[in-house]
Amino acid sequence: MIMFGFQNSLFFIILCFLLFLCYYLFFKKPSGSSRGFNDLPPSPPSLPIIGHLHLLLSTPTHKSLQKLSSKYGPLFHLRVFNIPMVIVSSASVAYEIFKAHDANISSRGPPPIDDSLFAGSSSFISSPYGDHWKFMKKVLVTKLLGAQALEQSRDVRADELERVYASLLDKARKEESVEIIKEVINLTNNSICRMIIGRSCSEEDGEAERVRSVASESLALGKKIVLGSLLRRRFKHLVMLLTKKEITVVSDKFDALFERILVEHEKKQDGHQETDLMEALLAAYGDDKITRKHIKTLFADLLFAGTDASAQAAQWAMAEIIRNPNVLKRLREEIDCLVGQGTRLIHETDLPNLPYLQAVVKEVLRLHPPGTVFGRISQKGFRIREFYIPEETSFAINIYAIMRDPDYWEDPDEFKPERFLQDSSRTAEEEERREQALKYIPFGGGRRGCPGANLAYVFLGTAVGMMVQGFDWRVKGGDKVSMEETVLGLSLTMAHPPKFIPVARTASPLTSKCS
Repeated sequence: MIMFGFQNSLFFIILCFLLFLCYYLFFKKPSGSSRGFNDLPPSPPSLPIIGHLHLLLSTPTHKSLQKLSSKYGPLFHLRVFNIPMVIVSSASVAYEIFKAHDANISSRGPPPIDDSLFAGSSSFISSPYGDHWKFMKKVLVTKLLGAQALEQSRDVRADELERVYASLLDKARKEESVEIIKEVINLTNNSICRMIIGRSCSEEDGEAERVRSVASESLALGKKIVLGSLLRRRFKHLVMLLTKKEITVVSDKFDALFERILVEHEKKQDGHQETDLMEALLAAYGDDKITRKHIKTLFADLLFAGTDASAQAAQWAMAEIIRNPNVLKRLREEIDCLVGQGTRLIHETDLPNLPYLQAVVKEVLRLHPPGTVFGRISQKGFRIREFYIPEETSFAINIYAIMRDPDYWEDPDEFKPERFLQDSSRTAEEEERREQALKYIPFGGGRRGCPGANLAYVFLGTAVGMMVQGFDWRVKGGDKVSMEETVLGLSLTMAHPPKFIPVARTASPLTSKCS
C-alpha cells in the first residue's frame, strides 16, 4: 500500500514536471520584452504546439516562404513552438532593416553544440559580432580574400584552372560524359587548399578525397544547424540531442585532417616568413590572439562555404547557357574577340573586359543563389514600419524571394543576363534607388555578408569562361536539361544534374600563359 502510494506520488511529480516543461518550452512567451506577439507582423494560421515548424521543415523552404509572402506581405512572422521568427521577403524591407539595424542583427545566434569544431562557438561563421569576429575577418581579408591577396594568389588559380581544362580535354578525346559540379569542386577545393596551406590536398594518400567527403557531409548538416541556431537557447538541448552524433562525427573528421596540416606547418615554420593564411594564423596563435581550435574551424568554414557554393553555381550556369543558345553564342563571341579561340585560356585579368560574361554570372546567382535563406538574431528590440520586433527575435532573410521580387525585377523568373548590362535609359536617381534597395544579395547583406564574394565571382567567371571558350557541349542521351530545384543542406542544387559531353573546339590545347 505504501509502495503504491509512493508510485502514485512519483508519477504525479513527473507529470507536473513534464507539464511545467511543456509550458516553458511551448507556451511561455519569451522574456525580455513587455510587448507581445500582437506587435509582430502578420502571421498565417498555425498548428497546435508546434506552430509553423512544418513550414520551415518543408522542401523547398524558400519557395513555401515566398508563397506565404504573396499572401501575408513582405514582412510576416512564423511561430516555432512559442518562439517568433520574422521572415523578410522583399528588397525594400531588407534595405530598411540593414540601413538602420545592421549592427543589431549581425549575430546568428548560439551554435547548437558549443565545443564542436564544425559550426561550434569557435567558428567564424557562427561567432557573434565582436572583437574576435573582426580580428578573424581582418586576417581573412589581408591574407586570403582581399584584392591584394587575390592578386598574389592569381597564379595558383590559373594553374588549377588549366588542370581542370586538361581533365575536360582528356574526357573530350575519350568522348566521356562530365558532371560539371565535380570538375568545379576539384577547381575550388584545390585552389582554396593551396591558398590556405600553400599546397593542394594530396590525391595519392586519399587526403583530397577525405576533404571532399567531409565537406559534403557538413553541407548536408547545414539546414539542421541553422534551424537549431534560430530556435535559440531554449531548444539548444533538444537540438543537441537530435544532431550531436552527426555533428560530432563531422567535427572529429575535420579535426583529424587539420591537425595533420597544422603539424606539417609548425615543422617548417621556424625562421620562415608568412606566405599563406595558415602561417599567418599560426603566428597569431603563437601570440595568444587565437586558439588552435579557431584555426581549424576557420579552415572548416572556408571549405564549407567556398567549395560547394561556386561549384553549384557553375553547374547552374552551364545548364542555363546550354538551354539558351543565343546566350552561348553572344558569350562565346565576346570571349573569342578578347582572348582568341586558339591562343590561350581565359585569365582573371580578362574578366573586367568581359561585361557579358559578368552579366551571365550575376544572372545565374540571382536566379540560383548558393544559399536561399540566411538567418540573423536581433540583439535589442526595434521598430520596423508599424511593427515592433522584440529582442532575441530570429530573422530569416529570403534571398531567393528578394532576388525574384517583381517590384524590382522585370520578368523575375526569366534568365536574362542583359538586365545586368548598363542601361543608359535609366536616370542616375532611379539606378541609385534600385541599387540601394538591396535587390541583389546572392552572398547575403550587411556587415555579415560573405567576405568571399569577390573570390566566388573570380571562380565562376574563369570556370564558366573556360568551359565556353574551350568546348562545345552535348547533353548525354540528347535529353533536355531539367531545371528542377532541390535543397541539400542550405545549398540550392539541381534535382536532376545533367551529364554533358565536351567537344574540344581547338586541335591544340590552350594554356593559361598570356601571349
